[in-house]
Amino acid sequence: MTSSSVAVRELPLFPLPEVVLFPGKRLPLHIFEFRYRIMMNTILQSDGRFGVLMFDPVEGKAAAIGCCAEIVHHQRLPDDRMKVMTVGQQRFRVLEYVRERPYYVGLVEWIEDAPTEQDLSGLAVDVDQLLRDVVRLSAKLTGQEIELPDDIPDLPVELSYWVAGNLYGAAPEQQSLLEMQDTSARLEREAEILTSTRNHLAARTALKDALK
Repeated sequence: MTSSSVAVRELPLFPLPEVVLFPGKRLPLHIFEFRYRIMMNTILQSDGRFGVLMFDPVEGKAAAIGCCAEIVHHQRLPDDRMKVMTVGQQRFRVLEYVRERPYYVGLVEWIEDAPTEQDLSGLAVDVDQLLRDVVRLSAKLTGQEIELPDDIPDLPVELSYWVAGNLYGAAPEQQSLLEMQDTSARLEREAEILTSTRNHLAARTALKDALK
């Protein structure tokens, strides 16, 4: 992960409905709104970094904790639209909004998981196995070939981000995991989610087999 010696900085902010970015996760974006085209052009002339915040359409506001995105590739399209590929860097908390127009800029502080002397390798192995069980059962249930990538992290913090970043369709749960600053608590919550999913899939698979 990219680190910064500056603990507090101004950061352009991009609120996205139901999108939670995690460190190490890639996020492709299609930029077409005028204000965000301005933002991207400004960012590309700077350090290529901006903050992604989950926007809650029900609450009508953005989360206070998000993840910094760094542009790793961009392609300009007709009408000044743009396709950008970004990757999540470190997490941050918005301290205050510096301005709202033409796009949001916030004063943010970087946040990290609290250091721990606890050995989390066993918990990480459990989460990794549960993940593989869920994928195997999903493949069996759907009759499709589903393969996990070869580069799933094995270090506890990075693994916890990877799992959280791939919990599709669960933005509020993802936001809760993003906000945790305890690696053990994040992995334990992911183990609960994956165990519940595995048990549900196992029951459905058994029922499918029984009805053959």
